[in-house]
Amino acid sequence: MKVLLPAKSAKTINKIPPFHLLKFFHSLHNQNSSITPPAPEPTPTVHLSPDNLNNLLNKATQTKNIKHATQIHTQLIIQDCIFLPFLFNNLLNLYAKCGHLNQALTLFSTPIRKARRTLYFEHKNVVTWTSVITQLSHYNKPFKALTFFNDMRRTGIYPNHFTFSAVLPACADSLVVFHGQQIHCLICVHGFESDLFVGSALLNMYAKCGDMISAKKVFDEMPERNLVSWNAVIVGCLQNRLYDEAFAVFVEVLREESLSPDQVSFSSVSSACANMDGGLNGGRQVHGVIVKHRLVSLAYVRNSLMDMYFKSRCYDDGVKLFETLEDRDVVTWNIMVMGCVQNDNFEEACNYFWLMIREGLSPDEASYSSVLHAAACIAALDQGTLIHNQIVKAGFDRNTCVASSLITMYAKCGSLTDAQKVFKESKDCNVVSWTAMISAYQQHGCANQVITLFEDMLQVGIKPDYITFVCLLSACSHTGRIDEGFSYFNSMTKRHHVKPGHEHYACIVDMLSRAGRLQEAKKFVETMPIQADASIWGALLGACRNYGNLEMGREVAEKLFEIEPDNPGNYVLLSDMYSRRGKLEEADEIRRLMGVNRVRKEPGCSWLDVKNTTYVFKVHDRSHSRTHEIYKMLEKIEELVKQKGYVGETGSADGVDRYKSLWYHSEKLALAFGLLIVPAGAPIRIKKNLRTCNDCHTVMKFASEVFNREIIVRDINRFHRFTNGLCSCGDYW
Repeated sequence: MKVLLPAKSAKTINKIPPFHLLKFFHSLHNQNSSITPPAPEPTPTVHLSPDNLNNLLNKATQTKNIKHATQIHTQLIIQDCIFLPFLFNNLLNLYAKCGHLNQALTLFSTPIRKARRTLYFEHKNVVTWTSVITQLSHYNKPFKALTFFNDMRRTGIYPNHFTFSAVLPACADSLVVFHGQQIHCLICVHGFESDLFVGSALLNMYAKCGDMISAKKVFDEMPERNLVSWNAVIVGCLQNRLYDEAFAVFVEVLREESLSPDQVSFSSVSSACANMDGGLNGGRQVHGVIVKHRLVSLAYVRNSLMDMYFKSRCYDDGVKLFETLEDRDVVTWNIMVMGCVQNDNFEEACNYFWLMIREGLSPDEASYSSVLHAAACIAALDQGTLIHNQIVKAGFDRNTCVASSLITMYAKCGSLTDAQKVFKESKDCNVVSWTAMISAYQQHGCANQVITLFEDMLQVGIKPDYITFVCLLSACSHTGRIDEGFSYFNSMTKRHHVKPGHEHYACIVDMLSRAGRLQEAKKFVETMPIQADASIWGALLGACRNYGNLEMGREVAEKLFEIEPDNPGNYVLLSDMYSRRGKLEEADEIRRLMGVNRVRKEPGCSWLDVKNTTYVFKVHDRSHSRTHEIYKMLEKIEELVKQKGYVGETGSADGVDRYKSLWYHSEKLALAFGLLIVPAGAPIRIKKNLRTCNDCHTVMKFASEVFNREIIVRDINRFHRFTNGLCSCGDYW
């Protein structure tokens, strides 16, 4: 498009400010006819100078307007200035800054013509190539950035220190340290190893690739260091879980008189303190230094401090810091919600989520995932449904991360149907979504669906991860599929390249133990390539109790007493084994040992949610206002299930009649109240903090048939869905 102006205007065009020129060209493109001068003066074509075109490019880069970018691009072609390197480079940057990387790459790759001659590389200098490599790194396309770097070298253009600083982040994002090592060699060849910025980028690359030895070597050999270099070491230690070293490096920064820590330093060391053993004291000292440097008002710093207090189980300190902040962003609220979850204050997490919405902030995917996790932990189905409604309104229902959290929430709240519906409606499911649904089936005792869904996942090309195999092997364990379980276990390393961990070995031990193959399970534990932990020995101890193998049970229990001396469950299991064998003195001795070690068994509690009200029951609980009716219903249940063939356990436990003691367990009281208050046809949903006992499990089966009710019990391990006298676990839990 040619721009026609009067001759007088042509003399002053170069004096027009760039912003006005931009508006002028924008108006030209919105008009249907060209602007012509009044007759009879001649109207020669006016060309903008390269400097004015460059000013236009700079201004458009600030506004990031793609329409302006295409208009200026047109003018560069018309005025035959596109071949000028500084204009060409700025145009590339403009497209990238506007979020149109593909257009920038197309411009870079397309040859241009100048005076009847096609230019391929003449207009592309080291700045041009560096600019493209920088943008590719910025847009997380590391391998393409490395390809462009190699193409640049093939054209005969030598990289400079800016080029190396641009390509090293691409090596870091590729997580392939060999690429970074090759670039390191080139840096030495070109003599840039002493450059401060190149050294910092090199250090960061090695740290991200997990090679902290090389990172520290680069740092030690740097002739000059600034705060960026020191921060790179702190962040690198943090990323590689070297928390004590990160704290030590921060202390060295404080000792350097020429350095003053910034928000990156403080936020990183706060995160390190949050993950250190006994890091709370160091975290409080860091807090004091932050106040001294007057940086506590910075969002990045205060959020890290809050996170540190919550992870250190100092909930009140985290809340106090939150309440003193005035300008809270969504990240601050997310940390507050997640802090409640980390400290088991799940109801508070939900309350803070709704308070955030009332204060006018829009939750993001992290907000929804955190609050759904809180709702799942307390099995608050009504709360989860309300959050789901909010997710749909906000348009996050298609978000993969949020959808996975929804599946988990519905599954843990006992609504497998809703979990299935969310999974089927999800698009672009990743391994997290598939694993969430597989885990849901596993928790509800649907082993056949677990295996079917796992095979479907493989068919669509989704690679299973560590957690997927834990769910799969657990399903095989709870259904006695020993051959299939071993087949899947062996395929982890041979086919899927997933290294088995303690959870996987525990599933195999549990699988063998449940089938009564205790000696084989013990031999498997003794020949494992990793040292057995509490989960592995615990699986074997539970089987010893079920099959009455007191000799092996005593041996396994002694190992568990060494590994986790504060776990009351191990003492109770061994004591119960002695009691069943009639060795009451030995059982009393184990319970006396609990007292000596100050180990207390957690009292059993059950919950029942009815119309937004939670009713809590304990063993022999008589605190409810309808206690008389509850115990009357309990007598009725006992009478009816006996008619169906129920026979309770007899004997004594701690001098108390075992039969009567079992009948007043908390889940039986919750069932009696549920039969009184939950409308006919609606499922009775009971939650318990411990594993449900054999007697309660039997009574629930009979009750579901006698009263024709669906009873769902969520204990600490899994869901039990009782219908028509049967349980979803197949009595194999």
